[in-house]
Amino acid sequence: MIWFMFLCVLFGAACLWGLRRMTRDLARQAEAQLPPRGSFIDTSAGRLHYVDVGQGPALVMIHGLGGQLQHFTYALTEALGNDFRVIAIDRPGSGYSAPTDDRHARLPCQAQALHEAWRALGVERPLVVGHSMGGAVALTLALEYPDEVAGLALLAPLVAQVSDVPPAMRLLAIRSPRRRRWMAETLAIPLTRVTSRQALAQVFAPEAVPADYATRGGGLLALRPQAFHAASTDMAMLEHELPRQVSRYTALGVPLGVMFGADDRILEPALHIETLQRPRPDMLVHVEPEAGHMLPITRPEATAAFIRHMAARTWPSSLIS
Repeated sequence: MIWFMFLCVLFGAACLWGLRRMTRDLARQAEAQLPPRGSFIDTSAGRLHYVDVGQGPALVMIHGLGGQLQHFTYALTEALGNDFRVIAIDRPGSGYSAPTDDRHARLPCQAQALHEAWRALGVERPLVVGHSMGGAVALTLALEYPDEVAGLALLAPLVAQVSDVPPAMRLLAIRSPRRRRWMAETLAIPLTRVTSRQALAQVFAPEAVPADYATRGGGLLALRPQAFHAASTDMAMLEHELPRQVSRYTALGVPLGVMFGADDRILEPALHIETLQRPRPDMLVHVEPEAGHMLPITRPEATAAFIRHMAARTWPSSLIS
């Protein structure tokens, strides 16, 4: 019996070692294929990785849960760079920004770090573009720094608490910080590699996942323990942060617009649009027919047109084509 127990422990340790090694190997391979493509800046949440292109009125772009700045460099930075200064930032913990923890993942802390970053880059009163969870962070910025945000252009934004976690994101739903870290370093990345095709199909549905998403869209960077840990931590923090934030939307005073895909399978358009429309009936609403959740990648032309429309509302006297 003792020998059997010893063998079970030995087998478990060997499996754990193998999972950790596989995780490290997958992460190294992803980083070798997709090294950092931007610059770094220090903030209270650690170093943030960003891309800064173009000239003109400033757009600050904030990606969603489990994403990174390549969701915007995929097409939008090029589409808008001739008329705007476009700054796309890896949120704290995401992409190549510094790893995060529960405290720095809170919406006010993420907003503070992003605000520090754009101020250090000499940006004043940008139009903030937020996709998915990035929409929640963008709203926090407008609430915490009302005089320093010129307007909000929200793409399929997470505005209100949802009752069910989308199937594609259930692996991330871990409340315990210790278990979250253990999963990130052992099981999560091998599981992500196996299930990524199905999960991405759900995130992009009803549209197809682009063939070059893994590289051009940064999808390979999900095969890093930091990426899983950051996304799981974000999800845990949102459970507490979003309900408190919803009651503050009446204080929003900046130009505001929301764009959703009519067939979004991750967030329910009506819920999130109506939650903002009640306190802000004047906000711009655009629903893109037959589109899903990943608007910056699947509908870059329509998304760029929406952002331009919001820029014209934000800076009506400017000469934006």
